[in-house]
Amino acid sequence: MPVSELVTLTPPEQVVRAALARAKAAARARGLRPGVVRSRPISSGAGAGPRDPQPLAVSAGLLARDLGWEPGLMVGDLVHRWAQIVGPQVAEHCEYVSFVSGLLTVRASSTAWAANLRLLAPTMLARFDETLGEGVVVQIEVLGPVGHGFGHGRRRVSGRGPRDTYG
Repeated sequence: MPVSELVTLTPPEQVVRAALARAKAAARARGLRPGVVRSRPISSGAGAGPRDPQPLAVSAGLLARDLGWEPGLMVGDLVHRWAQIVGPQVAEHCEYVSFVSGLLTVRASSTAWAANLRLLAPTMLARFDETLGEGVVVQIEVLGPVGHGFGHGRRRVSGRGPRDTYG
């Protein structure tokens, strides 16, 4: 028996009608009424609409986001409000150095304050999340104080100096 005799094809109109019936049933299940066109809600003009003028802060924020200025603005805000964010006592002994892709680098006034700031890092991260937004500052690197070098000045030793005692 040939294969064409075993397989009988469904007429295309019947397939289309069945698909349409399934689509209508799915629409009814979602609460839609097939065949009924919804009219747009008529606005009386009393409420705010998408075409109304927006506040300057909203427009400036959208512009900064579109032009990619948000990271620079975030750093400026961080530097400007440094004492307010970290507190006056910490700001007195700790200064902002840099902020690059989530890594905030700060310099402490003494080694004791550097150790203290390393212990305070989780608390500071939580404070940055509250004030600047979640995930802006991801890690804090604390640097110790910078002392003067002995490469110049009265206490500089000329020459190579002693290297080791074994020759």
